[in-house]
Amino acid sequence: MIRFLANRLLGMAVVLFLVCLFTYVIFFLLSPDPAVQICGKNCTPEAIDQIRANLGLDEPFPKQFWTFLSGLFVGRTYGTGANAIDCVAPCLGYSFQSSQPVTDMILQRLPVSATVAVGAAVLWLLAGVSAGLVSAVREGKFTDRFITGLTLTGMSVPNYVLALSLQFLLVVTLGWLPFPQAVPFSEDPLQWFMNFLMPWIVLSIGAAAVYTRLTRANVIETLQENYVRTARAKGLSPGLVWRRHALRPALTPIVTIFGMDFAGLLGGALITETVFGLNGVGKLAADSITKNDQPVIMGVTLLAAFLVVVGNMVVDLLYTAIDPRVRVGSAT
Repeated sequence: MIRFLANRLLGMAVVLFLVCLFTYVIFFLLSPDPAVQICGKNCTPEAIDQIRANLGLDEPFPKQFWTFLSGLFVGRTYGTGANAIDCVAPCLGYSFQSSQPVTDMILQRLPVSATVAVGAAVLWLLAGVSAGLVSAVREGKFTDRFITGLTLTGMSVPNYVLALSLQFLLVVTLGWLPFPQAVPFSEDPLQWFMNFLMPWIVLSIGAAAVYTRLTRANVIETLQENYVRTARAKGLSPGLVWRRHALRPALTPIVTIFGMDFAGLLGGALITETVFGLNGVGKLAADSITKNDQPVIMGVTLLAAFLVVVGNMVVDLLYTAIDPRVRVGSAT
């Protein structure tokens, strides 16, 4: 188990290093000169050179990248002398538009994105797994066909269409829900729940459809295994056979995609947060793309990559709890 964990940690470190390298190359070498963007239109060449020196852009690429990489762990200093500015770790730089630390900007928006992600994940996991199990148990019958039709509909409707439709119907036409705003839970729990209900529904419908089809396929396949037939031959109740002997082995691929989906969603639901005006990481990324705010875009990209890699590692560890065969393999 220790060897398994050490290999996963090493692989995670390599992947994150490569993500940092490629991201830095894309945003700071292949993009327009950041110094020109910061300085503006009416700017002298001397001022541009000074900005480059303060940002360290006049240094060779290996030194630039090393300074950026070390800043993630120990921080860094921009400029020299009286104009020096300290950026504490993890330093992702400063926004070109607001001059705020990128790390602070992301941390301020992260709770909203986490709320959206957790609520949507709970909905799509419960709905998808439950509907998939029911569909598998009722294979070929009306219930199975009805659930299959719903899943196809859910998978075919884009998030932004669903978001705008629900917003028009439930907020504008019927007035059942308020327009989503980030209201703290401590101030008004009911208002907080009502504000996030539509984003949760929008994000969960498409994912629940995918999880339903995956659960159905896996459970139907598992029900054909010999050990399931043995359990039925022993006289176990159908409910016990489905829950204990069919559903649990079928959860392995579901855990895989759930870890990736949830980790990616923590990095920001760009379309949903933008449509509903929620000040999460996704909306921060959308606004930064519009303004070409390179440090913020790169910071959000690195956050999303980090969460996906960590989510992948957590999924690998969960395998040992779900599937005994993985547990035995990891111990050898």
